[in-house]
Amino acid sequence: MAARDFIIRKIDPKTMNEDDVRCELAALAAEISHHDDLYHGQDTPKISDAKYDQIVARNRSLEAAFPHLVRADTPSQRVGTAIPSYSMFGKICHARPMLSLSNGFSDEDIEDFVTRVRKFLSLDVNVSTQFIAEPKIDGLSLSLRYIDGQFVEAATRGDGNEGEDVTKNAMQIASLPKQLRGQPPAILEVRGEMYMNRHDFLTLNIAQEIAGKKVFANPRNAAAGSLRQKDATITGQRNLQFFAYSVGETSEPITNTHWDFLAALSDYGFSVNELSKRCNNVDDLLATYHEIGHQRADLPYDIDGVVYKVDRHDYQQRLGHLARAPRWAIAHKFPAEQAETTITAIDVQVGRTGALTPVARLAPVLVGGVMVSNATLHNEDEINRKGIKIGDRVVIQRAGDVIPQVVRVLINARNGKEQIFKFPNHCPVCDAPTTRPEGEAVRRCSGGLNCAAQLNEGLKHFVSRDAFDIEGLGPRQIEQFISLGWVKTPADLFHLNDKAADIAALDGFGDLSINKLMTAIAIRREIGLERFIYALGIRQVGQATARLLALHFGSVEAMLTALNPNADLNAARQNLVEIHQIGAAMANDITAFFGNTDLYQIITNLVNELTILPLESPTENSPISGKTIVFTGTLTRTSRAEAKAKVESMGGKVSGTVSAKTDFLIVGTDAGSKAQKAANLGITILDEDGYSALINSD
Repeated sequence: MAARDFIIRKIDPKTMNEDDVRCELAALAAEISHHDDLYHGQDTPKISDAKYDQIVARNRSLEAAFPHLVRADTPSQRVGTAIPSYSMFGKICHARPMLSLSNGFSDEDIEDFVTRVRKFLSLDVNVSTQFIAEPKIDGLSLSLRYIDGQFVEAATRGDGNEGEDVTKNAMQIASLPKQLRGQPPAILEVRGEMYMNRHDFLTLNIAQEIAGKKVFANPRNAAAGSLRQKDATITGQRNLQFFAYSVGETSEPITNTHWDFLAALSDYGFSVNELSKRCNNVDDLLATYHEIGHQRADLPYDIDGVVYKVDRHDYQQRLGHLARAPRWAIAHKFPAEQAETTITAIDVQVGRTGALTPVARLAPVLVGGVMVSNATLHNEDEINRKGIKIGDRVVIQRAGDVIPQVVRVLINARNGKEQIFKFPNHCPVCDAPTTRPEGEAVRRCSGGLNCAAQLNEGLKHFVSRDAFDIEGLGPRQIEQFISLGWVKTPADLFHLNDKAADIAALDGFGDLSINKLMTAIAIRREIGLERFIYALGIRQVGQATARLLALHFGSVEAMLTALNPNADLNAARQNLVEIHQIGAAMANDITAFFGNTDLYQIITNLVNELTILPLESPTENSPISGKTIVFTGTLTRTSRAEAKAKVESMGGKVSGTVSAKTDFLIVGTDAGSKAQKAANLGITILDEDGYSALINSD
């Protein structure tokens, strides 16, 4: 069934007569109820969240202008939707209403929210109000009930007062604790979001497609559909996850603040989102919103905003709630990130490792506040799977700040003029043959550094922060020097001092900037072996693997001898596989890189320009040798990357999570719930002074 094309009127309510308002409110109520049922009841939404929010906002604006015309069945006073008659599940009445959240869409909305909170509480200007900012998980709201620490009941939100009894299915979900740790209250109702991460979602849809079954539109629908299975064992197979973030009924108070409550939930055995942060004012809230927004694309799960909650529970109680949402919380939604446009052409870009990536050129369209004209198509299989043609009308989606993706083709919009795209069998940059190794989805250019695109991207990587980190030599300068013919290999960078006078004639370069550049290049003539290896840009070799190789070979001379193109590369490959964490595929890429005669000569020329320092072996008798260290909060004396490197150089191991295996927790400023968890586990907690004293002790 096609989605209904509901037209949102843009007429100013102040110019409307009451009869028109009554008619529009009736239409809006019916439309919102229809989509509430699709979203909450059937898990098959037909419109985007952004379109739904626009309809709700229109209803709210009319009700604000004509409060005496608010309908008895107004959706503005309703939470979710009533359990449909066709539901296969029983009903559970919530001991405390399971409310929704008010939404904010702009910085001004959040400033107004904080002002309302402070005004309601009559707080003096000198009294601060702390809030907790948490990622808004795009999943299914779920309430879990525990008696004496034992899991006994699970219910969906439903209409806020009554939800579906999904206890039997929830019992099959491994990520839900069945017996709580510690000493929770005798009665404890924990609420949170059930979700499916992106990897599991993609895996599920592939399996569904192979089996000829319905594929899910997004991870949220997949989570909801998986929870509502008739066969509970299927639910257990879907790897659903749960973030806990609020409380329902409880037999006794747990903490005085929401921040401490999150720590308590973690202690009881629940997963609590580690991106949650305590904020002191509006600026902190908005900064956290943008910080989380920038991480959005890299998270393994979907989020659609950030939720702000007043931290103190006594303040929450005083603020209370409206019909459908608490006064002490608000959801700051991310901008809409989907839009329709037309594919005008498909180009192929060549990356650092020779990978050919098709990119759709689009009729420019505004997506999430950004004008978009390109979208990645990933590889030729993706084009074939989605049936994409040049000239197609498509839906695109932008996640965070990454290049947008084509979500789907609008087949019904085709007019017969669309053209099938044929993937090139020769590189569009250097015309070298392209190859696609068996079992790989990516086609690659065989030109190596003879390909201008690979040279360009390879040199950008070479000078990047985690590689040679040459200050003043960024992507723009690299492109400029390559175009002038001054740089053709990495070794040429160390002869740029011969071009100082020519560089001075270029726009953007003065005496000071040239001196800084030449100094930075000179400094980098001495570099550690692990950074040198990482800078080479070998496929699959990141910083961690580069460090393993540096430790294994000990010196650049030993590495070049072992991986010489004239050496027994099969033996070299086997030798690499014996290194812990290096598999056969990675070993193949490493030996293929050094086994290329042209590349090997380029590396040799580069080595002749440098002093490459061996990586110091980890200190075996250091105070933290063999110990597991966890850092939390903001470190003021060093970067997190430098601190990690220091621990590893002293024979220790850095972990991101606190567990019984953790030996030391190092806390910086704004430390989160890890400190409380570490204290409960009896783990040694040190501030930066204590940590410094530890690693410098004999």
